[in-house]
Amino acid sequence: MTRRDLQAEAKKLGRPWDTAKGFDRSAPIGPIHPASKVGHLEKSAIWLTVNGEEKQCSDISQLIWSVGGTVTYLSTLFELFPGDLIFTGTPEGVGAVVKGDLLKGGVDGIGKFSMRVV
Repeated sequence: MTRRDLQAEAKKLGRPWDTAKGFDRSAPIGPIHPASKVGHLEKSAIWLTVNGEEKQCSDISQLIWSVGGTVTYLSTLFELFPGDLIFTGTPEGVGAVVKGDLLKGGVDGIGKFSMRVV
């Protein structure tokens, strides 16, 4: 999730966008599953619907960098621990949501989430 108002202000002032990306309840997620249980997926659908309408649909194989490659690289910069979350980009279909919208998403073979915008 991104607060476009904060992002635009930060861009205008040449400041980091972290406040636009890291606000309260900005990262809805489903259950966390260890790779030791689900494996290391190289291909799996990732999707999002808003009020039942598909907004984003792609495959993790379409990521610019593989999941394993991303973890490998980031582990040279940060101390990573089991349960740490790594957020990457998003498939095409980014758009605004409003109060009351129902978002559902998931990664096939991993899990799903559902949330209502409040």
